[in-house]
Amino acid sequence: MGAFFVGLAVVITAGLNGNKPQPTGLVALLFATIGYTGFKIFRSALPLRHVTVSVDDVGLWLRNPNGQRVIRWDTLAGVAVHWSETGNRGGRKYSIELCPSGPIDRDDPVLWALVRDEEPIRPGLPRLRYRLTTNGEYAMHREPLVKAIRQHAPHLWLGETQREPGHCGFPDVEGHRQRTAGAVR
Repeated sequence: MGAFFVGLAVVITAGLNGNKPQPTGLVALLFATIGYTGFKIFRSALPLRHVTVSVDDVGLWLRNPNGQRVIRWDTLAGVAVHWSETGNRGGRKYSIELCPSGPIDRDDPVLWALVRDEEPIRPGLPRLRYRLTTNGEYAMHREPLVKAIRQHAPHLWLGETQREPGHCGFPDVEGHRQRTAGAVR
């Protein structure tokens, strides 16, 4: 639709339709710009439309279309914030790292997409941990979320650390499919 309006704007403004050039074609260009921007915002928010994160004295709650789970404070050994530069005009990607004190179900229907397998943040912490990314338009939610975590679980706070670009990574979709008999749940 946007391409149509851009083409229409060029045709009308330049007079390529056999008529005299008309500056009203710029109105079509304005609609194209607004339409494209709206589409980009809509598309970026689509995957997160049904995801809710909240924090209380029990833990960090995550709700998505697959259900609701809590990552309890008493099952964690530490919580940290990691960030990396994106290269886009000083932009940053943030992640909240939730390090469990024991084993976790890496294929839990609600939490599996948060699980990352990396070198431990500190000695004694496990490789598997939960990573909640807050970047792009959602970076504004990082500060209130970290404040709530520090309020409810100050004893778990490990601090904030800069990491290499691209540190957020992606969930192990292929491994999850193999472990759950081909279905991403």
